[in-house]
Amino acid sequence: MSRQLLAMALAPLLGLFILGIGNGFLATVITLRLDAAGESAVVIGWVSSAYFIGLALGAMLNDRLLLRIGHIRAYGSFASLVAVTVLLQGLVSEPWAWFVLRLIGGWATVGVYLVIESWLLTAGEAKSRGRLLALYMISLYAAGVLGQLLLGITEAMGGAASFMVIGMLASLSVLPMAMIPRVSPLIEKAEPLSPLRLIVLTPTGVVGSFGSGLLVAAIYSLLPLYLQRIDLTVSQIGQMMAVVILGAMLLQYPVGRWSDRHDRQLVLIVISAFCVVIAIALLTLPPNRWLLAGLLFLLGGGVFSLYPVAVGHSADRAPAGALVRMSQGLLLINAIGSTVSPLLISPVMAIVGDTGLLWAFGVLGFALVVFFIWRRSVRPAPVPVAPFASSTPMSSAGAELVVTEALMQGASEHEHMEDLSGAVPEVAVAEPLVGPPRAEESHVSYFPDVPDVGDEAARAST
Repeated sequence: MSRQLLAMALAPLLGLFILGIGNGFLATVITLRLDAAGESAVVIGWVSSAYFIGLALGAMLNDRLLLRIGHIRAYGSFASLVAVTVLLQGLVSEPWAWFVLRLIGGWATVGVYLVIESWLLTAGEAKSRGRLLALYMISLYAAGVLGQLLLGITEAMGGAASFMVIGMLASLSVLPMAMIPRVSPLIEKAEPLSPLRLIVLTPTGVVGSFGSGLLVAAIYSLLPLYLQRIDLTVSQIGQMMAVVILGAMLLQYPVGRWSDRHDRQLVLIVISAFCVVIAIALLTLPPNRWLLAGLLFLLGGGVFSLYPVAVGHSADRAPAGALVRMSQGLLLINAIGSTVSPLLISPVMAIVGDTGLLWAFGVLGFALVVFFIWRRSVRPAPVPVAPFASSTPMSSAGAELVVTEALMQGASEHEHMEDLSGAVPEVAVAEPLVGPPRAEESHVSYFPDVPDVGDEAARAST
């Protein structure tokens, strides 16, 4: 990677890292504080769900504000709002107020990610996006691990210290974006495919993305509650959560390489079954801190790998022109899963007890196994045609960052081969995938050589 490209990407990556440290343990702090205040698992689930509702709303709406005021001012506005909502949580302790603040905080946080991701999109040529994505993931996961390790230190200070530290980090993240030399990038205004259309296009990708949202949101919002109720200290909870994120960071790449060489549907089946096995092990094995850390490491690697493999499977079947909007639609599906996860699982914990979280992991994993096996019997997956790209769902711009040149080329070659063979892909539909943009909307494409999917009539499905 050239020095010029690295210099252009330095400001957003550094801002992401600083903000990610605080954001990495904020959900854990909120869960532990609500539990210490005597709130039920259902109340904790509702407050946790508010954050993901904000993420979903922001992913759909924040691009309009970004287009209107520009990247630097948008980043400053969103990061400042994140800081304000966090600091207010240190002053107000009522659950209903925290619900509102988490909703606003989620909306602002995804705005920060949107600015960073769209900045990286135009930092270099398409051939360098894979390396930029790798730096993005390294910054995000490293910040998450460091943030969880800071949990014990800040909580030991007592009072509102944790919220003050997180608010200061959010404010400090503005400095790199404001002070480091930069160029002002453009962002494409595009709408994702609707959930119903995606179900027709790639049912395996939709269910995989939705299931990933359910499981990942449960880890962030309810796993700290489970760990606290099995008598771990705050510092130990932070360490265990750091182990989960470390597992996600270290195991995602080997799982991705494996999925590049084998049927991705089979990989999804194995990952889901693996999560079931880990849940059963956590339920049945005797309590041991080292054993718990090892199982959580493996759980993080399995759960966080579901989403990128599901997206890779969908990309194997999608025409090249549909990749970006398909990825944006899967992000929306993932956000919906993340939103309903605490609302579904927290009542289970209230009824069954603390182990309800582990039972939920097992049942969800088993349901995914059954569905993926059924889909594989109905429509076997094609040989993977594009390289795996590790990804964490953040915003619609992140979908474009994941769609690298190699992915576009693989999808194009796959479509061309099926045209020659006369085969009809699973994702074909009878209507155009996306209608043409309205006259009043501006449309700037990052891929000028790729025809807009809205201008192509899709082939009829078998």
